[in-house]
Amino acid sequence: MVSLFLTRLTAVASAFLFFGRVHSVPTNVTTFEGLGQQARDVLARATPAAPHFVVYADSYVSGTNGPPATSAITGFNVFILSFLLAAGPWDKAYEWTTFTDAERATIKGQYAAAGIKLMVSAFGSTDVPTSSNLNPVTMANTMGNWVKKYNLDGIDVDYEDFNAFDVGDGKAEAWLISFTTQLRTILPQGQYIITHAPVAPWFSPSMWGGGGYLKVHSAVGSLIDWYNVQFYNQGASEYTTCANLLTTSSSTWPKTAVFQIGASGVPLSKIVIGKPARSGDASNGFIATSTLAGCLATAKNQGWTGGAMVWEYPGATSQWIKTVRASSWPV
Repeated sequence: MVSLFLTRLTAVASAFLFFGRVHSVPTNVTTFEGLGQQARDVLARATPAAPHFVVYADSYVSGTNGPPATSAITGFNVFILSFLLAAGPWDKAYEWTTFTDAERATIKGQYAAAGIKLMVSAFGSTDVPTSSNLNPVTMANTMGNWVKKYNLDGIDVDYEDFNAFDVGDGKAEAWLISFTTQLRTILPQGQYIITHAPVAPWFSPSMWGGGGYLKVHSAVGSLIDWYNVQFYNQGASEYTTCANLLTTSSSTWPKTAVFQIGASGVPLSKIVIGKPARSGDASNGFIATSTLAGCLATAKNQGWTGGAMVWEYPGATSQWIKTVRASSWPV
């Protein structure tokens, strides 16, 4: 996933000071009767059961600073601010830091009342942590503590160091395993959400010298709540029909359709199908929402429960996800 406007961040960051805030709501919209504040916070952050309906946001939206009103994303249950980079927060993640603690608590209360988790995405296409020789433990400590400081429900690991994976020496996989292990010590399971967002081909069992994401899953899959799998940007005809998305991928990326990944040992409940909202939101891999709705219904009927992910808001709003869920988990 690409950070779309890093080149103009100086101007955008200055403009943030003049944006209107998200409409506030009463801070007591979510209550857990009889529990202390710490217990209520933990329950509010707790990992939701599948299916997961996830939307990322990186683009600047005129008049909106921070997350949108929950009414704009009804039907999603996870909203991800992008991106937290090695250099610090940028774009929507940076916007989140411009609020006061009280303002963040108010927005979080609004999202919790609507049943929507609020997370941050790390790295994206901008960072190449393994190739840059970043220390995975140090980076996990920094990012995990950032999530805590800014009162988010968790973090999505959008690792896109393709050169490191392509070398096939196992360094990419080892970096991800160390990073995830340490991240989970900072963000305890059941209290915070940790997801990963690999491209689908990285699950191929025969293509990666270091073992690919199946190696990562074998080592730390129990620490990862689910995978927001990017079934796009992998070729003009890849993952564009229900058949090659769900059951039989092409020979270019063997055994990387949803049920093939499941057959390799990844629980179907953890495989979230990721797609671009519009054809212009990715190089390729777009399919119409009505087609995607049919794919989800077919997969659900065969025992899959993962859910859907989309890049990105505001191309995908409540209408997008309502259409996609219409034949499987209607809103």
